[in-house]
Amino acid sequence: MQRAWDSAPSWAIVPFDDLEPRWKVLRVDGLSVLDKDFDADAYPLTVRVGVTGEERGVAKLLELLAEQSPPERTAADRLFFTNRDPAKMTVLMLTGVTALTRATAVRMERNGVLYPAQDIRDWLTEPDLTHISNEVSFAEDCPPPGDYSTMTFCSSPRYMELLEYVDVDIVELTGNHLLDWGVEPMENSLRMYAERGIPYYGGGWNIAEARRPLTVTSGMHTFGFVGCNPVGPSYDWATEEQPGSAPCDYDLLRAQVGQMREQGIIPIVTFQYLETYQYYPTPQQVADFRSLAEAGAVIVSGSQAHQPQGFDFYAGAFIHYGLGNLFFDQMQSLETRQEFLDRHVFYDGRHISTELLTALLEDYARPRPMTPEERAELLQAAFDASQW
Repeated sequence: MQRAWDSAPSWAIVPFDDLEPRWKVLRVDGLSVLDKDFDADAYPLTVRVGVTGEERGVAKLLELLAEQSPPERTAADRLFFTNRDPAKMTVLMLTGVTALTRATAVRMERNGVLYPAQDIRDWLTEPDLTHISNEVSFAEDCPPPGDYSTMTFCSSPRYMELLEYVDVDIVELTGNHLLDWGVEPMENSLRMYAERGIPYYGGGWNIAEARRPLTVTSGMHTFGFVGCNPVGPSYDWATEEQPGSAPCDYDLLRAQVGQMREQGIIPIVTFQYLETYQYYPTPQQVADFRSLAEAGAVIVSGSQAHQPQGFDFYAGAFIHYGLGNLFFDQMQSLETRQEFLDRHVFYDGRHISTELLTALLEDYARPRPMTPEERAELLQAAFDASQW
């Protein structure tokens, strides 16, 4: 593996359970081992191994194999081993900015609340866990959308239907527009998430809840999500008495990440970092994101970016400095229309792969899968701006 990496660009055939995030998994005859509906029988690189021998020796081998199998498996299944057991795999989707307001909201009123997701819903509902960073609170008195230039945001409570439609499992609340419409919409939003059983992190009823890690278990994996907003504005930050986003305390974050690693929890750190309209991360951004990787984070992801940014592999972590928008109306340039959705695959307790899904915003509201040419242009720009 290392020799192939050192001689890149190169291809390698490796066992599924030896995959690493820095390697892109290629489809073979249209099949990917990362797909949840993967058909091993149809996959050209599936290799089966069996044993034959004297009856007593085979019986002893079968006995040993059965002892090593999980007790919940049937007697027949205990005699079958694979390095790709679907029960040991979890898929987590991380996304960028969601702001259901302004021109996006105009299109939702005109074409239906579910309109933004019509071309990418399958991407969002397929993973075991889907994350959305919703930067705008639901206000009962939110006026009909129409002002394309306003920077004071609110969303109609009816727009919650879109989040349910795409099967959101986790909401990040580090956004810097949560209190644009006041405290009451933020409180209303927290109640709406709780009523629907949608957990949140990076924001909350007060600073203690906002900074508290969120643990979520899917299959054999338990993830710990923490996030913060280092840039404000200050009125957006939670206090002891007021809801809002979590202001960053990097010492606390590093300690929380370390504690999660000690407990066997997979730490995921996300930021509402300083917004810059460039593919390259700033030097301070690199330092801050890498410090969380050094603390033990498995993934460090930037939720703030309106223009996608590059990647980094550092201290065993995958870092994506900015994913770009998901559902937000910024059609002013190609760069703000470009989007990443990061499909992270975990197997047997380990992050083994990240699949970069790419979309392009249309009609101020509706991302669609990129064409091969559009995708190549974004990937080239992002890789040129990356840190390895």
